[in-house]
Amino acid sequence: MAKLYIKEDWWTAPSEDSEGRTVMVTGRRGLDNVIATGRYRYRIEMTWLYEGGDDGLPDYRTSCTMEQVTDVLQGALRRDPVAVMTGIYTGAGERNWVFYAVSLKAFQAMLNKALSVIEEQLPLTFHAEDDPEWEEYQEMCQSEIAREE
Repeated sequence: MAKLYIKEDWWTAPSEDSEGRTVMVTGRRGLDNVIATGRYRYRIEMTWLYEGGDDGLPDYRTSCTMEQVTDVLQGALRRDPVAVMTGIYTGAGERNWVFYAVSLKAFQAMLNKALSVIEEQLPLTFHAEDDPEWEEYQEMCQSEIAREE
């Protein structure tokens, strides 16, 4: 079986939470082929709550660690695509990474191994649910600002 091609085409746009606070949304384009497999049916949200500044964004040190987490997970998922990172939301005192996974157990194993290289304890919480139609992803894609071609 051929290896599934997962695009590295990302966009970022400002949005607002329910209280009108700015949240930066970073989303991944071009995942129709991944959705079509029907294999990635579990949506997992990984959340890091932080003390934000007046703008609701993390301080520099926290932001750097969050980027390290993103990079480590992206690298692990390129090697073993048990999940696909589809979106990152940052603002209003929290960062949320969104993944679609083939298995919760496989995702947990990948996550634990990948994050073992980060020396500090991370304040992460998780939520997972069955989302075979990728409803959250479809909603996030509506936040993308149209590109001028």
